[in-house]
Amino acid sequence: MQQHLPPGDISPRHRMSRSRSRLVKGLLAAAVATAGLCTALVPGAQAADNPYERGPAPSNSSIEASRGSYAVSQTSVSSLSVSGFGGGTVYYPTSTADGTFGAVAIAPGFTAYQSSIAWLGPRLASQGFVVFTIDTNTTLDQPDSRGRQLLAALDYLTKTSSVRSRIDTTRLGVMGHSMGGGGTLEAAKSRTSLKAAIPLTGWNLDTTWPEVRTPTLIFGADGDTIAPVATHSEPFYQSLPSNLDKAYVELRGATHFTPNSSNTTIAKYSISWLKRFIDNDTRYEQFLCPLPAVSLTVAESRGNCPHTS
Repeated sequence: MQQHLPPGDISPRHRMSRSRSRLVKGLLAAAVATAGLCTALVPGAQAADNPYERGPAPSNSSIEASRGSYAVSQTSVSSLSVSGFGGGTVYYPTSTADGTFGAVAIAPGFTAYQSSIAWLGPRLASQGFVVFTIDTNTTLDQPDSRGRQLLAALDYLTKTSSVRSRIDTTRLGVMGHSMGGGGTLEAAKSRTSLKAAIPLTGWNLDTTWPEVRTPTLIFGADGDTIAPVATHSEPFYQSLPSNLDKAYVELRGATHFTPNSSNTTIAKYSISWLKRFIDNDTRYEQFLCPLPAVSLTVAESRGNCPHTS
């Protein structure tokens, strides 16, 4: 016999079906919420948001350490095998498991050789970069020439070198000491696609750089008598566009030649700058903003925070 129900009433079978549906929906919602929580709690779970992140989450100890998480290999480049610069040494992460890396070319100063900046090679490479410390065509080359040589070195590195397949050609930067630092600004002015520039106690007769579009970190030294900050690093910084991501760190108790020896303050902020702007790794923003505090090693710092690039 067919059972007739009052209008609006629901049969027991229908009520059971609706209850099961609500139960399934509730379980699915709980599963989604749990998965989201687990993703938030697992270190590196958001790494896919930035495919350029390399290495573990940073800490003060990791950026101050003499070596990062990557094992490093190196290869020499003879001046006879290249054109436009004087050869050098390439330092690079040995493993290819993480894919490609950003790259940095570094130039020495007036009368100096790549040996004067060699400490930066393994220190930066072990943090996840391909690093090329170069010799210049002659030790007397001026900043404009050194800037062109930095760019020639990057071109060699990305197009011809034995490690070219390890490099992301869209993520390149330049560094340099003294006239090499002046050359760093020249290179950034000429090639606006560069992602980062770091002059180290830079020297250049040109003190105005409004054309630079590359995020730039300038190091000065409070005891520099060869490129005094008042006539070099400070005007360099002030002349950079006001809307550019830029910073100035003045080393305390330092001289013009401080960048020629292993230096934790230079390393930690250089690593953070390169990571932040070459790798677009915002995990390193915490070491740059707020600005470095005045300390036993930092006499002064300036910059625009937070960064926008």
